[in-house]
Amino acid sequence: MTNETAHPDLYLLGGVSPALEATLAERFTLHREDPPITTRAIVGGGTNVVDTALLGRLPALEIVAIHGVGHDGIDLAAARARGVAVTTTPDVLTDDVADLAIGLMLAVQRRIAANDRAVRDGGWQVDLSRRASGRRIGIFGLGRIGKAIARRAAPFATELHYTARSAKPDFAGVFHADIASLAAACDVMIIAAPGGDATSHIVDAGILAALGEDGILVNIARGSLVDQPALVAALEDGTIAGAGLDVFADEPAVTDALKTMDQVVLSPHQGSATVDGRAAMAALVIANLDAHFAGRPLPSAL
Repeated sequence: MTNETAHPDLYLLGGVSPALEATLAERFTLHREDPPITTRAIVGGGTNVVDTALLGRLPALEIVAIHGVGHDGIDLAAARARGVAVTTTPDVLTDDVADLAIGLMLAVQRRIAANDRAVRDGGWQVDLSRRASGRRIGIFGLGRIGKAIARRAAPFATELHYTARSAKPDFAGVFHADIASLAAACDVMIIAAPGGDATSHIVDAGILAALGEDGILVNIARGSLVDQPALVAALEDGTIAGAGLDVFADEPAVTDALKTMDQVVLSPHQGSATVDGRAAMAALVIANLDAHFAGRPLPSAL
């Protein structure tokens, strides 16, 4: 058995936990830069770019194992045309991301982060916040994570609204065919849709105006869905009341304007960042790779 067969070349395109990297190193020869043409696998995040140029450089590539659920950086059509399998880690991070969405919603409305800073600075004066219950809550994107958010949001909502590709007869919420209608019907709008060209900057100045001066925006999806300069302007001039953001336009950079706003809660793309969630994600990455190289069905192929 050759060394390549025993330890196939794997391109580690994105950052992973030390534990996952150690497990991968037991099975593969890892490369972080300049992967050789013998590379048979890629492990990365959904925003990492796997395009026709990279696929052309790696003629032996067989599988792209994404450490996450998004895949907007992956050219799926090109991968499929080349016979390259693409896998993600769905379900195992759903609860963690949904929990964070509700946490951000509550933190913005009850000014938890701003008042925490005030107490740490020696203050005690309470700036009045908004009641979090009895709100009209809208969810843009009703996939696995969107549905999990809806279940958690329901106790806080007088009405649940949603936008998806089509109405869901089994979902007890008001369907809106487009995001403009959704924004106009909501007090809180939570973004849970995939990234990519189809949703790029879909939350623009017009959508923020429709959300209104008492409206709260929560984004746990991708920074690309929101026109960030328009969001900053809407927050500065009171077009909307506040925002809870786990994702940004140019991660890890966050514009200074957002950092100065007390009505904004910022989070470092930590939706899946729990000990339990990351362990389960790593295990599913390994399970997908092991299944592929053993010739078994993939647990979570796209």
